[in-house]
Amino acid sequence: MASTGSCTVIVGCQWGDEGKGKIVDVLAENVDIVARYQGGANAGHTVHVGDDEFVLHQIPSGILHEGRRCLLGNGVVLDVHQFFQEYDALVARGIDIAGRVGVSYRSQMLMPYHRWLDRAVEDSAAVKIGTTGRGIGPAYEDKAGRRGVRVADLLDPERLAKRIDAAQDRVVARLDELGADRAELERAMDETLALGERLLGLATDVGPEISAALREGRNVLLEGAQGTALDLDHGTYPFVTSSNTTAGGAATGTGIGPTSITDVIGVVKAYTTRVGEGPLPTGFDPEMDEHIRQLGGEFGATTGRPRRCGWFDSVLTRYASQVNGLTGVAVTKLDVLDTLHEVRIATAYRMPNGKVREFFPADTWSLSHVEPVYETMPGWQAPTGDVRRLEDLPKNARAYLDRIEELTHAPVRWISVGSKRSQIIPVG
Repeated sequence: MASTGSCTVIVGCQWGDEGKGKIVDVLAENVDIVARYQGGANAGHTVHVGDDEFVLHQIPSGILHEGRRCLLGNGVVLDVHQFFQEYDALVARGIDIAGRVGVSYRSQMLMPYHRWLDRAVEDSAAVKIGTTGRGIGPAYEDKAGRRGVRVADLLDPERLAKRIDAAQDRVVARLDELGADRAELERAMDETLALGERLLGLATDVGPEISAALREGRNVLLEGAQGTALDLDHGTYPFVTSSNTTAGGAATGTGIGPTSITDVIGVVKAYTTRVGEGPLPTGFDPEMDEHIRQLGGEFGATTGRPRRCGWFDSVLTRYASQVNGLTGVAVTKLDVLDTLHEVRIATAYRMPNGKVREFFPADTWSLSHVEPVYETMPGWQAPTGDVRRLEDLPKNARAYLDRIEELTHAPVRWISVGSKRSQIIPVG
């Protein structure tokens, strides 16, 4: 009987930007396949290899490890033009990726008209969602509305043309209604469709490929984009993305059964950040916000937008632990807090009616009015960037991590103390 390999899901436990790319890069050394299970080019994973920095928006960061097979699952919405820009940029930088990248026949193609509509709707909205304008929402709307175009549709040009015409006619009518400029849309469509044959050369059945690898005893890593609080069902709706970012989405987004998953690792920053619109209960005052933003380089990898910063929110991460069924936690950017004389952790929320609650509310609007209940702990005021063993961390830093572990209900298994691949502390 064939042996069974491991299948680990890496999931963000805050509002995205937790440093998942770094953790995927570290763990990819010991796996055979890395697969992306949802999202699109609205997310960016930044990975440092030596003195080089790579920002990857769609291709899994496992591509930076020689020989790793990298797949984009059916849960992804694929911006074909940007995908090949990213692909060719990696080749230009000397990364050998021939035969290593596969795209699911079932993945949805994000078309230029999705980007035009995304920007037009956000510009005209009374309540801004904070979208990146990359067309992700409209692409998922077409998927749910059964109007979407899949990679498999490229196999039949006649069917492809009919599906695109029907979807584009609806979008164009909406753009005209909004008074949006679509002068360059036709040219962008031609550029995208010209890449169809090249894309088919990478198409594969992702679910069967992963399942076969597991039966052969090989190891698989599934990576998501964004974070738990941006999940369409479980996040701070409506200030969320358009897909399921949580661990449950890993099975549906790659075409494997949930019983194939052996581990779920949640990634959290040692503090909290958020980009875009929506509440951030533990947000700093403006001076501290700017201080931590500069220390941590908190600017979006995709848009460059400044991220709002705040204290560690254990109410949110405890909720993420429950939603994702975490088996472990990776804490990133601990080093950003090295100079602080004290650190704080939100352990509960005091609601507008005065009641204190320790679980994350479904009512997003109430988050703008909650008062975090904090525990204050002494800082360690010592550099941690060169530490490689848990026991060598300052005592107060270890106490802080112990408290995060206790409040999150999942063991800390990795600690990142810098952006470099080598700046990682394994635990246990």
